[in-house]
Amino acid sequence: MLCFSISQFPLVSRSGRIRRIVAEHRDSDISKVELLNLPGGAETFELAAKFCYGINFEITSSNVAQLFCVSDYLEMTEEYSKDNLASRTEEYLESIVCKNLEMCVQVLKQSEILLPLADELNIIGRCIDAIASKACAEQIASSFSRLEYSSSGRLHMSRQVKSSGDGGDWWIEDLSVLRIDLYQRVMNAMKCRGVRPESIGASLVSYAERELTKRSEHEQTIVETIVTLLPVENLVVPISFLFGLLRRAVILDTSVSCRLDLERRLGSQLDMATLDDLLIPSFRHAGDTLFDIDTVHRILVNFSQQGGDDSEDEESVFECDSPHSPSQTAMFKVAKLVDSYLAEIAPDANLDLSKFLLIAEALPPHARTLHDGLYRAIDLYLKVCCYKKILLTLVVT
Repeated sequence: MLCFSISQFPLVSRSGRIRRIVAEHRDSDISKVELLNLPGGAETFELAAKFCYGINFEITSSNVAQLFCVSDYLEMTEEYSKDNLASRTEEYLESIVCKNLEMCVQVLKQSEILLPLADELNIIGRCIDAIASKACAEQIASSFSRLEYSSSGRLHMSRQVKSSGDGGDWWIEDLSVLRIDLYQRVMNAMKCRGVRPESIGASLVSYAERELTKRSEHEQTIVETIVTLLPVENLVVPISFLFGLLRRAVILDTSVSCRLDLERRLGSQLDMATLDDLLIPSFRHAGDTLFDIDTVHRILVNFSQQGGDDSEDEESVFECDSPHSPSQTAMFKVAKLVDSYLAEIAPDANLDLSKFLLIAEALPPHARTLHDGLYRAIDLYLKVCCYKKILLTLVVT
């Protein structure tokens, strides 16, 4: 709530709202007016008052959103005064902010405290559209610049491309300051505009690295949103990043669809994973295995079923003429990875035989040319079983 004296005539003359309030209390002794829920608070109101009194101040990307909203709230339009605050802020937003990607991000950041009014006045929508358009245009310009030929006939990169960063993606770091809901809208707009999937992926990695280290109460929402924004194309984000998201998803107990989406993506490029990637800690109850075996099994199933059809038998999904099925090389890599994983989980005293077999049999027999790794894992598991049996016998006797 903000109070001011109704004797401030310039403010009354330029504001439709205040003029109306004064007219309603013309016959009363009221000397002050209260404004509830004023956008931007007292600081922004002070700037609006300065504007009315002709006191110079600079409209910037740091205050234009607040001034735009307060001019709407106070009804400071051309109807009440020529070249009023509403038209001045509109002009600045259109001719200055929307032509500069960095300024658009700053205005979006400032608009977070002005919701939902900033959205209703289309400040946010215009800035998002400008960011997406400019990012796309810069990528197109960058692509053409990379194809420019020098006088000697050699390909060279233009001076403009070098100064703007790697392929015009200098905006990636800037977007990381946005709140997750606004960031999501920017990313979706960029996808619609045709910004490269690799750039979208790089932005998601940058945003996640910044936000998920804060351990905020919105962590679950951030993880789920980032997963929905992942490009459909493979290899646009590191597989270690996807496994990191999956670990967070398990810890935070995100939606089932979020975890299944990650498991599907990981299954499609599992041949690039390492043993450390698969060692996902179990975060459920006492007595569980040390690592999350069920999740790894689902990832293996996704890998095995690539290009498969429900009507096909288990063997047919690995046929070489299926364009989406795992290659023989990929199968060998994954089989070796699985055997290493089995050897790692085998010493776990809480590992049941059924779970051990679940992983061991996740791939078809012909996925392995050598079985040394599998035999070693089985040997480790049997030694643990014998040890548990001896301990049990000692306890009983």
